[in-house]
Amino acid sequence: MKAKSLPRLRRGRLDGADTASGLRFRRLVTDAAKSDDLSGPRAFTVWIDRGRRIFCGSIIRRETHMPRQATTSTPTDHSASGKAGAPKKLFKARAGEASSAAGSPQQFLAVDQIHQGDCTKLLREIQPDSIALSVWSPPYHVGKEYEKQYDFAGWQELLRETIRLHFQILKPGGFLAINIADILCFPDPAMPRIQLQNVDKHRSPITREMVLQAIEKHPAAGRRELAAILGCSEQTIDRRLNGNNIRGGKYNTQTRVFLVGGMIQDFGSAAGLFLYDRRAWVKDAAWANCQWHSSSYRSVDEFEYIYLFWKPGETIVDRTRLSRTEWPDWGSRGVWRFPSVRANDEHEAKFPIELPRRLIRMLTSQGETVLDCFMGSGTTAEAAIEQDRRFIGTELSPEYVELSKRRVSRAIENRRAQLFDAQE
Repeated sequence: MKAKSLPRLRRGRLDGADTASGLRFRRLVTDAAKSDDLSGPRAFTVWIDRGRRIFCGSIIRRETHMPRQATTSTPTDHSASGKAGAPKKLFKARAGEASSAAGSPQQFLAVDQIHQGDCTKLLREIQPDSIALSVWSPPYHVGKEYEKQYDFAGWQELLRETIRLHFQILKPGGFLAINIADILCFPDPAMPRIQLQNVDKHRSPITREMVLQAIEKHPAAGRRELAAILGCSEQTIDRRLNGNNIRGGKYNTQTRVFLVGGMIQDFGSAAGLFLYDRRAWVKDAAWANCQWHSSSYRSVDEFEYIYLFWKPGETIVDRTRLSRTEWPDWGSRGVWRFPSVRANDEHEAKFPIELPRRLIRMLTSQGETVLDCFMGSGTTAEAAIEQDRRFIGTELSPEYVELSKRRVSRAIENRRAQLFDAQE
């Protein structure tokens, strides 16, 4: 959090609490003698989070005399002691609770639930410092039905605000993983409108050189006369000379590639998060959705990105989360290869469960909470249940909320069956 500029005060300190974030703070007044760019007494706001002093997102030193904040979160009990003694309610939902500065309990979003609503509002209701990993795939701004409510500026603001709200809810040392792709057909009004000369699709054998030769021989001839001389249409004459289609013209806004990585990095940095790593996911080539491959030199869409952001704090590196073969196969590799979802029947933009599964296994421990604020069909929740993690999901569409809830129910039953089978 940014420290606000404060008037000069006496040397000392003032303790308090911030009701919005639930964090305690200590305002220190000290002589900045060791800094060349500061002189005289200066006041700093130091946010104390889980026993650490944080200033401008950086850990300065541990406050050993400050007690750690109590938390009500408990790990999910996936253990079973046989069919007879197995828990009747696996993944029981519960709401987090903490005391505000006024002493009244504050309710947070229930864990192991899918919540319907705008994620930029619901993220404010998640318990601070409770999310070990947030993994999601937002709208890509490529014209899908569920994203038509956003223009480009609105889409940018959605991503910016969603990322900004993660600083408060991520655990110190936790991660935010964003799966997204570049926009391959980004409309740009500033791009020149020039008709492509795709010679493979010319219906007429007349070339530009032939038209120019006819003009040289008949300088007074107009477009109609040139068409009669060459035995073609006036449209062909105009296309060869000007790259235009006189039946409608090349009036559509031209498209180019828009790289999203720089934008996402800027949003993360502004939120106090640091770009920790990036992976490329090589998926099935989207031939049907990339019809431009036969009429231009552009490539087909066949890879996406996973950007990993880190919240400052202690991060535990546990190599036992993956097997010895998994680390060299994909854990330490920058390029992941697994197929796309072949049938987007219930949701038009599913991602494969292998994507959140890998991130959850690599970056979290059993019992920790995973968030997906664009839950869609419930893939991330299923992966979390499968790996004995808790989850929170938010989704704007009521239809997709019901879809993801059905998927979660099936995943819980499957996990129960696996646990029971392992006992036998």
